[in-house]
Amino acid sequence: MRFRPGWVTRLAGAVAATGLLAPMALAQEVPEASAVSAYVDNSYLFLISGLVVMFMAAGFCMLEAGLVRAKNAATQATKNIMLYSVAGIMVWIAGYNIIYPSEWIVEGVFGFGGPWHWGDREAMSEAGYSPGSDWYFQMVFVATAASVVSGTLAERIKVWPFIIFTAVLTGVIYPIQCSWEWGGGWLDGMDFSDFAGSTLVHSTGGWAALAGAIILGPRLGKYVDGKTVPMPGSNIPLAALGTFILWFGWFGFNGGSQLAAGTAADINAVSIIFINTNAAAAAGVIAAMIMTSVLYKGKMDSTMILNGAIGGLVSITAEPLTPEIWQAVLIGGVGGVLVVLSVPALDKLKIDDVVGAIPAHLVCGIWGTLIVSWTNTGVPIVAQATGVVAIGAFVFITSAIVWTILKFTVGIRVSEEEEIEGLDLGELGLEAYPEFKKG
Repeated sequence: MRFRPGWVTRLAGAVAATGLLAPMALAQEVPEASAVSAYVDNSYLFLISGLVVMFMAAGFCMLEAGLVRAKNAATQATKNIMLYSVAGIMVWIAGYNIIYPSEWIVEGVFGFGGPWHWGDREAMSEAGYSPGSDWYFQMVFVATAASVVSGTLAERIKVWPFIIFTAVLTGVIYPIQCSWEWGGGWLDGMDFSDFAGSTLVHSTGGWAALAGAIILGPRLGKYVDGKTVPMPGSNIPLAALGTFILWFGWFGFNGGSQLAAGTAADINAVSIIFINTNAAAAAGVIAAMIMTSVLYKGKMDSTMILNGAIGGLVSITAEPLTPEIWQAVLIGGVGGVLVVLSVPALDKLKIDDVVGAIPAHLVCGIWGTLIVSWTNTGVPIVAQATGVVAIGAFVFITSAIVWTILKFTVGIRVSEEEEIEGLDLGELGLEAYPEFKKG
């Protein structure tokens, strides 16, 4: 049964009067955890949060498979499980020790100390958590950035060049810019702040996707005579499931980024992060729902509403702890509006983003990073703007170089015949829905 607070208070007061609880029961002081207990709790936060974030890979997979046409769904599913696997290996080979360099080769800009190793598997680390738990948590973050690229370039990119780019992104490009902040690099020195990665993870994936979309070009028939031709996704319920999975995964993404759960203050912080994360996502949905109703004569756009949730989540990711709930609602709501406005803006530029990843991850990532200074007064806006510009320039330029090299060597685009027939047959030799007519 659930007790009423007044009844519990009276009972506690009566027991205390007997002296049975003195001097500790009604005290306001929070007892300190033992070092071992804190170590275990901190490590569990990394591990459980990492498992939840890993489930986001399934969310991206379902979202993308639902938003592409039926003839490309199997390819999207295959790409997503491949990119997660490639990221896992590349973080071990190079990525982790670039993010957290044991020594700087160029001070504050680039460092490397060889492939990551376990050290003493049985001893307690002085860091206050299991090194392996942190490694796993960081690895799933890297995979998230790569997932952003996959959806944007869907329906016309070859699988193998995409996987090669993924290896470079997860093993080199992402870790370098990440080290500038989370690895104690030059951005960290100027008080730039990105709590869980609005810029370091999501905008990074968005910049890489933007460079690829420009160099790859739009899908056949997407832009005709100055008009944008709709190409509806094959399975909106599947895309909605993917969105819910991503929403769920974000609690591990943001909550785990507290990086500690061994004290009452830490676990209180995690709970606040959960609340703000959920509020921002909900506001993003409602804002997108209202905006599309206004812009499209009373008709709501399901795909934009789904991306409104993601836009709200990305927007709050840079600082989910310091805002009050109303501020989180406002930040997420603006994210939902930005998604709705950015999609047609990209179409006007003839930049074909199949799933709307650039609006949700890049545009909202920039917004979320800049607005940090509003709720966290210790973070200067100049530092935030500097980080956005520096990371954007670095990721976009390096990604463009890699995409260009791939384009003029192995080629990055399937033939017109394969694109018309569908990548499922052209790249995989099978179909996601063989019993149905191709969409």
